[in-house]
Order: sequence, then C-alpha cells, then structure tokens
Amino acid sequence: MSDHAQAASPDAEPPRGTGGREPLVVLRDVQKHFGQLHVLRDIDLTVAHGEVVVVIGPSGSGKSTLCRTINRLETIDSGHITVDGRELPQEGKELARLRADVGMVFQSFNLFAHKTVRENVTLGPTKVRGVSSADADRRATELLERVGVASQADKYPAQLSGGQQQRVAIARALAMEPKVMLFDEPTSALDPEMINEVLDVMTGLAKSGMTMIVVTHEMGFARRAADRVVFMADGRILEDAEPEEFFTAPKHERAKDFLSKILTH
Repeated sequence: MSDHAQAASPDAEPPRGTGGREPLVVLRDVQKHFGQLHVLRDIDLTVAHGEVVVVIGPSGSGKSTLCRTINRLETIDSGHITVDGRELPQEGKELARLRADVGMVFQSFNLFAHKTVRENVTLGPTKVRGVSSADADRRATELLERVGVASQADKYPAQLSGGQQQRVAIARALAMEPKVMLFDEPTSALDPEMINEVLDVMTGLAKSGMTMIVVTHEMGFARRAADRVVFMADGRILEDAEPEEFFTAPKHERAKDFLSKILTH
C-alpha cells in the first residue's frame, strides 16, 4: 500500500475496488465521441492511491482513449475526471502541472532523438519542476539504475534496443515524481524477447506502491501485478474485478469470448 493511503471516513462508502484507500483518479459518467463513433460510454472508474489497475479488451474497445483522457491528451464530451481531488484543467499552466503529476508511457517511446539518455531523463525535472541540474542528474542516475540501463546513460536513443528505450521512457516519466503512471500498450511495439525486460520493470514499480493504470495485452502481467482488471468492449467497462476472479470466472459473455481466444493460443 502506498504511503498516501488513508482509511476512508467510517460513514463514507469506499468506491468499489479501492479497499478503503483514498481515491486518486476518478472518472464519472465520461462520454467521448470521435465523429459519429461513441468511443467511451458511461465510464465510471475509481483508482486508489497505490493501486494497479490493468485495462484489457479487444482492439477498438476504447482502452487507449480512456488512458489518454486522464491527462487530457484526449478531451471528453461530458462527465468528470479528477486526479487527487482536482478536476482536469482545460489548458495552460494548470494543465502542464497536471501532466507533470500524471506520468505517461506510450507504445512508441517518444524519446528526444538528439538528446542522450541522461538528458532525456533530466529535461522534465529541470524545465518543469525547477529541479537543479545536480539533483536532476543524481535522480536520473538512480532511476536509470532502477530500470537497468545505467550503463547506457551517455548514448542516444537510436543506439539502444527497443526494450532499453522503453525502460528509459519509464525512467523519464518517473523523474517527474508523478502521482500516477499511465501505460498505453507499452510493450506492443517491442520484439518478443524485449517484452519481459519492460514488464519486469513495471512489476517492480507495482510492488513499490506506484499507482498505475496499464492498458496491455499481456495477460501474465495482468494476473501477476494487477490489483484489479477492467475489461472494456464497445466503449464500455463490462467487468471490474480482481485478477483471479476475472480470469477464472468472467461474468460477461464478451469477456468469456475474449479470454477463450487469447488464452488458448
């Protein structure tokens, strides 16, 4: 459990799945369209401090869009999203501050090609957080060690494997000391032999108490590291359950169908 975890007041009903911990990310009745396509329908989701929620479902179910609304990379049509009790700001400095609190790791690594690994990790803390160069450098060294790429610190992204680049991207997000980390299919662009090195870093993060929302096709990670699995299809959350319950006894036909296809191959 995270250091931030507090008991909910006795008369307050803790949201489902939070185990009485303080909510950190809350989505209420969120709706989102792309033109005529209704990509997020009536989304209600609460993620507590220190909780790891894995979002799975077929392609086109709205998983990545859901993830991207939490730091306003995608706007919503209606509903409410709060991070640590504050409504998502529309734009400007408030939005920049929010994005500093919400770390994001994408499918593509999005590293600055013309900057070294170390420079990629120190840039945000010095520019956005106002951290001194010396402190940012020290923290970068710690984080690069934590994700297993300290020996690559002075190389450029193009000199690294995909798995190494993604681990640098995780270190870069962590350098901002975010309250929550979002992962949008972080291993789907990687060669199979590189997937585990990234998942191992993510599993370590989960165990350390980091609040995480992870969109992934990696069912082993979901089973091993998640506190809850959220299953989406057609823009809706159809199931929200503990991993063991979801994988052994899914309730919804769409979830049963999805699992039968992916777990038998």
